[in-house]
Amino acid sequence: MTLHTSDWTLRNSRGLEIFGNTDHPEGDGREAVACLVLLHGFKGYKDYGFIPVLGRELAKAGILVHRFNFSCSGMTNEIDTFARPDLFELDTWNRQVEDVGCVFDAIESGEVDGKGLPMFLCGHSRGGGTAMLASGRETRPKLCGVATINSVASCNSLSEEMQSTMLDDGFITSASARTGQELRIGAAWLQEQINDPGAHDVLKLCTSIDCPTIILHGTDDQAVDIGAGEAIAGAVGAELRVIAGGNHVLNTANPALKGANLSPQLGDVIGLLESFVIANRGRTPI
Repeated sequence: MTLHTSDWTLRNSRGLEIFGNTDHPEGDGREAVACLVLLHGFKGYKDYGFIPVLGRELAKAGILVHRFNFSCSGMTNEIDTFARPDLFELDTWNRQVEDVGCVFDAIESGEVDGKGLPMFLCGHSRGGGTAMLASGRETRPKLCGVATINSVASCNSLSEEMQSTMLDDGFITSASARTGQELRIGAAWLQEQINDPGAHDVLKLCTSIDCPTIILHGTDDQAVDIGAGEAIAGAVGAELRVIAGGNHVLNTANPALKGANLSPQLGDVIGLLESFVIANRGRTPI
């Protein structure tokens, strides 16, 4: 099967751009059998490490995959830097959930491909938390299944001291090891959680998800402990699928090396997600 990747740009309700790519299955007379929206994590982006590899490999199985940069990720199509650190400072969980809704609205309207296909949502790391929030809130998209990879189980892991600093100063800083930039995380990120804790309770919202779920977590994840995956799996009533030897980025370099063999851990995730989507594509979406 030959593959094709296309680019698209949306504007959300705030007028901010969402830069996306779609990995299309093509050739051999096969049409897409499902559509999966893939969410990146904190300081991640649509072209980070294993993300585009995962998109392309799932496309080989007939799954149309959309991957995009959150509007306040700070990332554009210029992948060597956070070109918009001003937007990075404005990012919040609500803004990310709104972006997920914007992408699903664009699919439903036909602005991007996938209309009429069974819909799935998958998130990595912080993107996994966003997937749970988007799926558990009342404004959820219509989904046949939800998946997480090395997901966080809480919206807020900051110490009380860091939270006080954020509220007092209006921001805290977080360095990007990739670009060397000192990035600001604005106090709005925390304030919205204080104002509406129920809408940011990942584990509680998990209990509202009534479509199939698959929770994947690596045993060697040093960024998000596997206990987070255990907690999410318990909340949704799903078996935790353990990725043996898997680190936070599925043992894949950034950027992924062209022509390199897949890591065994990424291969395991691809196989599990492909089987999950194929098994649940005939389900009536929530």
